[in-house]
Amino acid sequence: MHALPEDHTGMRIARLRRERHLTQRALADLSNVPYSTLTKTEQGILPATPHVIGACARALRVEVATIVGQPYASDLRADELDVLIRPIREALDVYDLGPDPDIRPRRPEELRDEAEKLCAAVRAGEIKQTAGNVAGLIEEATTAAHANGTTEGWLTLASFYRTAYDVAAKLGFPDLAQLSLARMDWAAQRGSDAVLGGMYQYLRALTYLREGKYRTGQRLVTLGLSTLEQAETTRERRVVTGQLHLGGAVMAGRAHNRDQALTHLGEAKRIADGTGESVKVHWLAFGPTNVKVHRVSVLAELDEYGKAVDATDGLTIPQDWPKSRTSHHFAEVARAQMWTGKLDASFQSLLRARKAAPQQAKYHPTVRETYAGLEAAHRRLPESFLSYGSWLGSTAAH
Repeated sequence: MHALPEDHTGMRIARLRRERHLTQRALADLSNVPYSTLTKTEQGILPATPHVIGACARALRVEVATIVGQPYASDLRADELDVLIRPIREALDVYDLGPDPDIRPRRPEELRDEAEKLCAAVRAGEIKQTAGNVAGLIEEATTAAHANGTTEGWLTLASFYRTAYDVAAKLGFPDLAQLSLARMDWAAQRGSDAVLGGMYQYLRALTYLREGKYRTGQRLVTLGLSTLEQAETTRERRVVTGQLHLGGAVMAGRAHNRDQALTHLGEAKRIADGTGESVKVHWLAFGPTNVKVHRVSVLAELDEYGKAVDATDGLTIPQDWPKSRTSHHFAEVARAQMWTGKLDASFQSLLRARKAAPQQAKYHPTVRETYAGLEAAHRRLPESFLSYGSWLGSTAAH
């Protein structure tokens, strides 16, 4: 199985460029991507980095999802995930209709427990299970929140909306992710929670990170930090503040603003040294480990791949860390290893990403881009590598 001959991200960039009647030189100038990098990316010689993808998306005025080929429709159908998206859209659409007379919601504490279970399931990598349950729970919590009008009810509903965002983002539906965030903000405002408001800005900033709109993303990070200043000084506030700095670090790294990235990392480390590991505070996995993991990501975004690989030395992932976050980390490590020519090690990291959270890894653009890069670099491919490509599906790296 070969991913590159049929279609890949570079080919999609070339196709979109031609549709816009642009030469390679013109697109390189518009995107500020070096001409040689663009031509090699279009040919599939170089894998498309997030920085190149974001720059080309901005220049071509399309969504990043269009360039990377998300959502991966055929794989979603094969895994029976496609049928779970419309119910989520419908559940998000009834937010302002008041109580549904046909729904008898459970007690507030029971719904809150369900919200926590879904947060845990997402971070365990159980995307299909979560996607199948969240729509019905949103409808139930919507009725409960309108009927009772309590702070707890609105914040529980906000949590379900956040889970809908997690599902949509991981499966490659940016419009649905943004709608979920808008609903989360709507519910959080009714719950009058400044910390949740700060976290909303963090998640919103991540949507702009994915779209390659780093200036807006940084403005949202700043707004989130300002929002959190209105909250009472608690460990919860410090954790979300630290996570915002981590998001800002990756944002600045992808924009190739090294000084700003390292400043954010430094602030996050200072906060993490005080909070310690806070894995379950808003399920952000914040703490010293996450700062180290983000340092790897930031160095890779800065194209300092050798330093990114070096930063993994002595980095141990705790047993209780979320599998979804562990999988994401190994995908980032695989990318850095590939760019430094450590091809076998890179494939081993891809295997670790799949082992930690297979459902997430299958739909992760970094996994697919890295696989495509490894495939392009190998002349003879071992059976285990080819079977990985078969697992990813015919749309791998598309």
